[in-house]
Amino acid sequence: MSGLTDVLVVVAVAGLVIARQLRPQQIGGDRRWWILPAVLVFLSLRDPGVIDAEHHTEAILLLVAELLVGVAMGAGWAWTTRVWAEPDGSVWSKSTRASLAVWIVGIAIRVGLYGLGAVLGVHQGTPALLLALAATLLVRSGILVLRAQSLTPALGTGTEYGDRVPRPARKERA
Repeated sequence: MSGLTDVLVVVAVAGLVIARQLRPQQIGGDRRWWILPAVLVFLSLRDPGVIDAEHHTEAILLLVAELLVGVAMGAGWAWTTRVWAEPDGSVWSKSTRASLAVWIVGIAIRVGLYGLGAVLGVHQGTPALLLALAATLLVRSGILVLRAQSLTPALGTGTEYGDRVPRPARKERA
């Protein structure tokens, strides 16, 4: 991707993520929670500059570290997000102040990794950042879906077999 396209993609994804995290959003109805991370992975892997050819080993180690930070950040973000069920059975989530702290710490660590890469002379471009962001979003969304599924049995009226299966409405007799 070109430099301008990189900037636009990163700003658009960051804007989408921040806007979605600051307001309540429903979980569970959308089974396509993995699409945005998949698009980010595709965009990053089609760029040949994911690994610096001149510093192969260092670039791979920095990429692995970036991905681990992304996974940890996604897990931390998911576990600090408030999840609740409404009386109608819908499950909602909203990030908390602790989620904001996870973002700040994760960004600080990423800045440190980029600084380390600069000291080592490793060229790090947007593809590594997009891969780490994809890992963050994938882990966060996956954990939130699991947390949402754990809330749905508590909404039932009993503990019998088949409680999760919708029951037909009773017919009224005149």
